[in-house]
Amino acid sequence: MQRTNYSSGAKWEDIIGYSRAVRVGNTIEVTGTVAVDGNGQVVGLNNPYEQTKYIYQKVENVLAQAGASLKDVVRCRMFVTDIKQWEAYGKGHAEFFKDIKPCLSMIEVSAFIEPEFLVEIEVSAIIA
Repeated sequence: MQRTNYSSGAKWEDIIGYSRAVRVGNTIEVTGTVAVDGNGQVVGLNNPYEQTKYIYQKVENVLAQAGASLKDVVRCRMFVTDIKQWEAYGKGHAEFFKDIKPCLSMIEVSAFIEPEFLVEIEVSAIIA
C-alpha cells in the first residue's frame, strides 16, 4: 500500500521527525494537534472550548487534504491539562462529532511543551 505524509509546515515536524498526518491505504492517522495558528500563536488562550474547536478545524483541513472528512473519523484522543474542564472540551468536540460519534478518550496529562496549550488531540480515520 502507498504511504503519503502530510505536512503542516510546522518547524517541529523536521526537528522531531513527524508528519501532521499519514495515510496508508484507506487509513489516516492525524498526529497530536494543538491550537497554534500559522504564525505560531496560540488560539483560544485560557479557553479549552476555543482551543478544542480550533484543533478540530485543523484536523478537518488535513483530513480533506488526505481525501477524507470528519465522517471518516473512527477515534479521537483528547489529552487535557484539566479534566475538570471536561464539559468545555466536550462541547467543542460535539460541535464536530455530535452525529458522527467516533470513539473518544479524554485523558488528563500534567503538561504540554507550552503551558498555554490546554488540549492536544489525535484522530484516526478510515475511508469507507
